[in-house]
Order: sequence, then C-alpha cells, then structure tokens
Amino acid sequence: MGDQALPEVLLSGPVHQEFVLGRFGLVSGLDLPDAKLAYKTYGELNEARDNCILLPSYYTGTHASYEPWIGPGRMLDPERWFIVAVNMFGNGLSTSPSNASPEIRGAAFPGVDIADNVIAQHRLLTALGVRHIRMVAGWSMGALQAYEWAIRYPEMVSGILPVAGAARCSPHNFVFLESVKAALTTDQAYDGGRYSSPPVRGLRAFATVYAGWAYSQEFFRDEVYRELGYRSVEHVLDEWAKDHEQMDANNLLTVLGAWQRADVGTPARGGFKAALGQIGARCIVMPGTTDLYFPAADSRIEAGLVPGAQFRPLESNLGHVAGRPGIRAAETDQIGDAMRQLLDD
Repeated sequence: MGDQALPEVLLSGPVHQEFVLGRFGLVSGLDLPDAKLAYKTYGELNEARDNCILLPSYYTGTHASYEPWIGPGRMLDPERWFIVAVNMFGNGLSTSPSNASPEIRGAAFPGVDIADNVIAQHRLLTALGVRHIRMVAGWSMGALQAYEWAIRYPEMVSGILPVAGAARCSPHNFVFLESVKAALTTDQAYDGGRYSSPPVRGLRAFATVYAGWAYSQEFFRDEVYRELGYRSVEHVLDEWAKDHEQMDANNLLTVLGAWQRADVGTPARGGFKAALGQIGARCIVMPGTTDLYFPAADSRIEAGLVPGAQFRPLESNLGHVAGRPGIRAAETDQIGDAMRQLLDD
C-alpha cells in the first residue's frame, strides 16, 4: 500500500515454494484456471502440529518482506515456531496478471478478494499438516487477511495481530485508492491494461500520490525522512517513483481491487458488527497513531466490536509505514511486545 519506507523492489525474492491449487474458484463465481500460491516456511512443525504462525503478505510486499521479524533472538524464532509467510494473489509471485495462464493474463485477470486469499491459504496450511495457528499477524493488507482468518476459520486460529490495518476498507480509504488508481490508468500507455510496455508515466504518478499518504505530516514537517535515508522531500518522491516504475500495473491494480472490496461484514455473517462479534481468537488491534490509511479512531471502533480485544496503538511519527517489518527499532519493539503477549499467555 505504498507499503514501504525506503522503496524496495519485491517482485522476486529468496527461494520460495509454490503450492499448486489447480483450478481455483473465486468467491465472485469466476476462477483462476491454474492457480498457485508462493510461500516460504521457517522452522519445523511440531508433533502436535499447533505451533504455526501465519504471515500474509501486504501491498507491494512478498514473503521476504517479513524476514526482519524472523530469526534467532527476534520476535519470531524458527527454533520455536513454524512460520509460514505467504504471498497474495496478484503480487507477482503467487498467481497474478503478470504470470497467469494466457487466457487470464494481463487485463483479463479476474478480481480476487481477501476471502479468496484466505481460502487458498487454508488449503496450503492443511496440505502442510497444520492443525492450529497460534497467531495470524500482518501489517496493512496482512491485517485485512488476519481478520478474515479469525472469522472464516475460527476453530483453527487462537490469536490475531492486525498491525496498521482494518477489518474493512473504509469509505475514505476507498477514495484515496481511487486517486492512485486514476493516476495510473489515465496514462494513455496503460491502454485499459493491454499495454505492451510499462505505462511509466502512470506508474510514477501512482507512486507520487502514494508517497504523501504513506507517511505522516510529522514525517515531512520534522524531516523524519532523514532517519530512513532520504535527503529531502524531493528525494522521497523520486525514490518512490523510480521504485514503482519497475512494478507491473495490472498486478498493482489487482491487489488494490482486493483492498477496496475488503469487508468481513458479509450479509451471510449478519453485517460488519455481527461478523466482528463472532471472533473468538485473542486479538490485539494495533493501529499506527499517525496512520492516514487506517486511522486509529477507526481501529478503536473495530476493537470495541471484537469480544475481549485489546486496543494497543503503535506509537510512531512515521504514518502508515510504522508497522512495516524492520522499519525502525522503536516500532519493532512495540510489535514484538504484542506478539509475545499473544504467543506466551
């Protein structure tokens, strides 16, 4: 979701595995004819098959994006936990417009929703032998998936940690996403998704709009960007634009669509309040205090609808990127404390 501080190209990463889903039916009624989930595991599944931690990816991120949280002495130790980091449909590693079967490649790729990702992830974990998930933790769009997991598969999940995310896309968030989408799609080179070469002007415009929303007012006013390696405001904008030039436009818009449609409150669940009221997993809701995408005020309302949920804001002047794995020690420590509470209690 402009989910980055120092921009990074995350369309390929360290060695990962692929789980073949075959023809995968989507909640929309359409399907992916040859679907695959890209993922990576860390650690070993225990004999009881209940030491799993699931990390769903976020916008412009991959499984590798969570590696700052993983390792000996870090918040998620592979010596203790079986950690599964999984890539969303559309992110360029799992089935996406850029790598799909010819009949759905590019502009023909169907809309994929948060629920589709979670259903596919459930199949993956079942195939891996997982019986129980101790925690689903995710930043940004990873948080959207954590909420969906807790409601769709309540018997399997004992804890969730949504960081700088939400259980649905708010109207204001939706409007923001429309603005970045418009910046990209109005480039004539985009051609309705049928481009033969990247719509570079549109991608750069997309990134430029994003950069203003990903961070807080304090980030710019107090020159906090210098802590993250940027020399100036202009440097922030230029690095974001350069980074997004390398991304696939149809991939970006596919995942953006999943974000815009995100809402756990389906009619079958009785609506939003009823859906959150069904969550039985232990839950720590952790919004960023200066997040412009998912404001803490919205998260406070959501936390109040989840039985027993703890509302614990992530204190930071970084804006939305505060929750991104590995961004800065002060934020990482706060997230680590929340994880330890969920995992050790």
